[in-house]
Amino acid sequence: MRAAMITEYQRPLEITNVADPELPTDGIIMKVRATGVCRSDWHTWMGHYDDQILLPMIPGHEMAGDVVEVAPDVTGLRPGDRVTVPFGLACGRCHTCFDGNHQSCRDQVQPSTDFNGSFAELVALPRANVNVVKLPEEVGYAEAASLGCRFITAFRGVVEQAATRPGDWLAVHGCGGVGLSAVMIAAAMGVNVVAVDIDDATLAMASRAGAAATVNATRSHNVPEDIVEMTGGGAHASMDALGSTVTCQNSILCLRPLGRHIQVGLMKDRHEHPEIPMGVVVAKEIDIRGSRGMSPKNYPAIFNMIKSGVVAPKSLIGSELTLEEGAELLTSMDQFPGTGVAVITSF
Repeated sequence: MRAAMITEYQRPLEITNVADPELPTDGIIMKVRATGVCRSDWHTWMGHYDDQILLPMIPGHEMAGDVVEVAPDVTGLRPGDRVTVPFGLACGRCHTCFDGNHQSCRDQVQPSTDFNGSFAELVALPRANVNVVKLPEEVGYAEAASLGCRFITAFRGVVEQAATRPGDWLAVHGCGGVGLSAVMIAAAMGVNVVAVDIDDATLAMASRAGAAATVNATRSHNVPEDIVEMTGGGAHASMDALGSTVTCQNSILCLRPLGRHIQVGLMKDRHEHPEIPMGVVVAKEIDIRGSRGMSPKNYPAIFNMIKSGVVAPKSLIGSELTLEEGAELLTSMDQFPGTGVAVITSF
């Protein structure tokens, strides 16, 4: 099969032919129809997980496609089924999984870090009974792939972790794929959203997704103060969807008393240990929460929102790419090229 492979950190990906994956005893083989190009894979390419990953590695963890082979112990799936998976595959056996919090499973495995991912014609997916989700006909492959990391992370971050209600104010710092998804989901719930970014075209996309107000951080003298003024005293909840010291601090500082900061953007390299304005956290009794992924059990809620037209993740897709184009784009994700979500659909 054709695949894009990381053979050395911070070097161009190699487009090559490799052996087809072997069928896991508890899994499936999926023909990849679409896979997202995500900044999390850029962290892999940079070597930020070098203590966890053995090269060479095929990146890609946001995917959708067709089942082509099924292990004997897998139930409810057959060749030809249209499917997707969350980016983290839970064990389904631990107490965390039994509580329905599969996204926090400590025995979780992930394509592109623990095993070869979806920048390829085929991908082997273990733990299929727990994690593989069938797609309704109303959801296309590219749209489903765009859900795989960014949209589902935003969904849980907005609905459960931020616990926003209609009429609340939510600030979203960084309007890449996860940030735009958060804007769309929150606006659909009746939440007022302030979108923050450094690019006018991206902010225009955020407005189309439902943002009530926008802030271009490059033209603001003080982003938190601007948000406090716009929201009449501060946001009820705020999400750092980028993952930097500045966006993390701004997210905390723009909150009103008893506000909730949601950290979604990964904090790596020089941003891994940011200075937190702890005096503000204490004085305002700010709640700080992380949010990462979503349980497979929550997919039906997203599918229902898509089918009813409440949200339209496909409108956040900025480009559909070839495997070669996606491999090249991955190496420049720190420069935030383009707008919206990029999806590889030609292999």
